[in-house]
Amino acid sequence: MSTLASRDRLWTLQARLAPYLFVAPFILLFASFMIYPLARSAILSCYKAVGPKNLKFTGFDNYIFLIHDRLFWIAVLNTLGYTIGYLIIQIPASLLLALMLNSRIVKWRSFFRFAFFTPILVGQVFVSVIFGLLLAQRQGLVDKLIGSLLPWLGSEINWLGDVRLAMPAVILASLWLSIGYGMIYFLAALQAVDRELYEAAEVDGANAWSRFWNVTLPGIRPVLVFLILVGTIGSLQLFELPYLLFRPNAPPPTAVTIVMYLFQNGFESGDIGYASAIGWGLVVMILAVSLIQLRVTGLFREEGR
Repeated sequence: MSTLASRDRLWTLQARLAPYLFVAPFILLFASFMIYPLARSAILSCYKAVGPKNLKFTGFDNYIFLIHDRLFWIAVLNTLGYTIGYLIIQIPASLLLALMLNSRIVKWRSFFRFAFFTPILVGQVFVSVIFGLLLAQRQGLVDKLIGSLLPWLGSEINWLGDVRLAMPAVILASLWLSIGYGMIYFLAALQAVDRELYEAAEVDGANAWSRFWNVTLPGIRPVLVFLILVGTIGSLQLFELPYLLFRPNAPPPTAVTIVMYLFQNGFESGDIGYASAIGWGLVVMILAVSLIQLRVTGLFREEGR
């Protein structure tokens, strides 16, 4: 009897502990690579640091300096300009491409879908190397193409050195990377729209534009909001592409993003305390922009119904 009782207690203990044992790996990883770094960066943001061991507590001085830091606000304006320019082109281009490839008139649709989606698989590092060659002055394919098609502009365009063209060069590379990514999401959304709605609109005499505005756009609205939100967050966190695109030279002032400025302060200058403050400033900015977007798009109102 004692053996059976101990065995029953063992099974009961296993049943109680099993859920915690299964969740334990996730909790350990989440605490090690998410909670601890966040808490550590919040603490470091209150210190003046020259390297990881030379720390001096300064309270909120880093945040006060951040508010008055002209270079930081230049980086903010650069990042916001990139975000707006990128989304204004990327979202309509992805949607247009999805509408074209969703049409049964287009042949080899599967091939074109794969071809346009492929760039997202290579990553920003590889794209920065490619566009560093394509946008090279005189020898780059883009300059040669412009020189042959538009000879009055010439082939001496300094995409990576001109302060006026530096950010458009980054946007161009980002668009090549991400238009196919947005296209796939829009394709999935378009195929989920009820065909009976189109048939009813045609019976009512709606033209192509009216069907798109009153049937297609409301049907893909959740995906549209998702892509705008994700695109905004990703744009505000932009780092690898411009950082490597302008190497080995320093990037022009108009191409310095918030995360690049964070990297310069934290890893090049060694002031990891101020870099942590920049990081938390970016967190607040992303949160505010995301809440504004969700409010404007009406997602909160829909969930509250």
